[in-house]
Amino acid sequence: MPDQIAAVILARDEAENIVPCVESVRWADRTVVIVDPRNTDDTPLLAAQAGAEVLVNPFENYAQQRNDALELVNAEWILFIDADERSSAAQAAEIRATVERPAHHGYWIPRRNYIFGRLTRHTGWFPDYQMRLLRRGHAHYDPQRHVHELVILEGEAGYLTEPFIHYNYRDLKHFHEKQRRYVAFDARILHEQGIRPRPHKFITRPLWHFYWRFITLEGYKDGLHGLRLSLLMAWYELQKYRELRRLDRDS
Repeated sequence: MPDQIAAVILARDEAENIVPCVESVRWADRTVVIVDPRNTDDTPLLAAQAGAEVLVNPFENYAQQRNDALELVNAEWILFIDADERSSAAQAAEIRATVERPAHHGYWIPRRNYIFGRLTRHTGWFPDYQMRLLRRGHAHYDPQRHVHELVILEGEAGYLTEPFIHYNYRDLKHFHEKQRRYVAFDARILHEQGIRPRPHKFITRPLWHFYWRFITLEGYKDGLHGLRLSLLMAWYELQKYRELRRLDRDS
């Protein structure tokens, strides 16, 4: 008999986060940490010591790793949680009640994001829904979407209310490291879609992105923190189009 709910954590070099993450999902019937063989720290050891089952699975991209998890982990429901996220007793109760009488095969879960140590209530980081509760056999990830993964689900998805707590972007260095990776992925997606970097886009896209973050998504309500985040994201919108121009020239 499969377990009812398995919490699955994809982790590589997450020694700082893995134990509190595992502890936050002890309520699940099974907790599985999937690590890449190129892991260089004590993540597997710490996960095992915390009571998780550790599986080693080569990482190609996030969509592949999540699809592999859906094949490898024998449970009716899979809850994907990242190492820098935390579950809660309230979330556990909501998920338990949901899977007892499910109306859908997949559910969106909101996240409360701490950025630079501060809870960010606006600027596009709340409710920040992620589709993370999936009924095994009724959902998979689009293999073409290597980052910002896209779930292909049978039927419509439902929405839960209890959030993950996400300790996102520890500091500016961490923010820049992640955004550079996202820029490379996103620019390649635009390039593959045949989108060309028109000259005016280098001005209009960053301006639009700032307006969207700061005004439409009410970043101004986060004060100077929201202003800084809106400016940073506008800057990386510019970098995305610069990378798109490079790809266009090299093709």
